[in-house]
Amino acid sequence: MSAEQINAALVALGAPPVAEPDARPEGPQEADRLRLLGSLLAKAEWEITAATRLSAEGEIEDVLDTMLGWTDQLGADPGLAVNVLTNRLQRTAMQVSESEAEEPPPGREASFAAAMTALFTLSAQLHADRGDVEGTRRALSGAEEALIDIMQGMHDLRVAIGDAAGEEEGSEG
Repeated sequence: MSAEQINAALVALGAPPVAEPDARPEGPQEADRLRLLGSLLAKAEWEITAATRLSAEGEIEDVLDTMLGWTDQLGADPGLAVNVLTNRLQRTAMQVSESEAEEPPPGREASFAAAMTALFTLSAQLHADRGDVEGTRRALSGAEEALIDIMQGMHDLRVAIGDAAGEEEGSEG
């Protein structure tokens, strides 16, 4: 899919990308392809989110319907599915970590670590499936470090709401 095709799809969906005519008077270029794909993905995710019912039963049915559409489009290629999942986990981790604060709040840090734990664990399994013991070890180490970060972020959040003693308070006594 070319940058021009992606741009046309965005225009057709009523979500033309914000372009600076002075910077790109000739329109979208191939160098813009990934950014345009990101815009198209955002539009699709927004449409799915807007169409998903908020009831427990309805939401599950809606998610399953979108998964069926996803499978219909990509097919049953497990390698491709894992690549898509890995990419999605990386995007999720990056989006979760975005914060206006100089230091992200503990809940965001724990959520980032949760996405990274899933990414590293999936990566570890891929390395193991290929017989790459060292790659598996590295990925498992990353997953273990991220798990520690999850627990620390959850603890920090508990401290912030008064459910747990902070380090200074817990070390006295």
